[in-house]
Amino acid sequence: MNDKHVPLRLGTRRSKLAMAQSGQVAERVRQLTGRPVELVEITTYGDTSREALAQIGGTGVFVSALRDALLAGEVDFAVHSLKDLPTADPEGLVLAAVPTREDPRDVLVARDGMTFEQLPDGARVGTGSPRRMCQLNAWARELGRRVETVPIRGNIDTRVGYVTSGELDAVVLAAAGLNRIGRSDVVTQHLDTDVVLPAPGQGALAIECSAVNTELAEALAALDDPVTRAAVTAERSLLAALEAGCSAPVGALADAGEHEHVTELRLRGVVGTTDGAELVQMSATGTLPASREEAMALGRGLATEMLAKGAAGLMGERAL
Repeated sequence: MNDKHVPLRLGTRRSKLAMAQSGQVAERVRQLTGRPVELVEITTYGDTSREALAQIGGTGVFVSALRDALLAGEVDFAVHSLKDLPTADPEGLVLAAVPTREDPRDVLVARDGMTFEQLPDGARVGTGSPRRMCQLNAWARELGRRVETVPIRGNIDTRVGYVTSGELDAVVLAAAGLNRIGRSDVVTQHLDTDVVLPAPGQGALAIECSAVNTELAEALAALDDPVTRAAVTAERSLLAALEAGCSAPVGALADAGEHEHVTELRLRGVVGTTDGAELVQMSATGTLPASREEAMALGRGLATEMLAKGAAGLMGERAL
């Protein structure tokens, strides 16, 4: 890491969103290290497969090619959307930093500027996520209506295009992605987390490097936000303890409130059937975890309570 002129190679997916978020990290690493950073575009299985994410297993499909490149020494570090990471720790790699989280919420992009409450009965809402389907169907049921959730794939522009073309009444996307590519103008409603919980880790990034590259890992650690790391660790621990991959209908969010001096972390979780007929929703509050073990214990504890309330039976096939 001593040669200031040799570029650091940052492995990234090729999508517009991945390139945008990797570009933002690259700029911060340049400032931090004084070294140039070049983006190395890597195509992952999740990018080339046309199958629904739930069908191809979800977990790791956007990550493994980047990790292979790291382990092979083809790139020095990689940036992932944290919600794409499998919950198991990879051999030989270290999660060097989890920067401050973007907005974790889901958003609605609907025709005619509508909110979810204004959608007509039977409205066609696009999402490839069982987690979103489950909660949107439950919400519609509460409103005395129903929506038809339509599985979709593709990048942000493709998904928004389904609405502008009139093919769908609305789509649900992550606020963070739209913010990062400067497209938040298309949002017609930010979905309250009391109604729709995001995916574990949503809105957060993961910066990974080789475990043997200790000097780089130490430099990247300056980008770490301890509160974000504690929150996503608790969320992912809940997901792991429920034995669910990222294709399972599990939502989780740990938040520390808006106070200046954060002392508590509240973790909320939801599991349900994709039709929204049955949900198990619970929360737990603990002191702000001082270690990874404490954050994981908060997640495991809530998962145990949810399983006792019948969560296991709602997730369909359990990931083995």
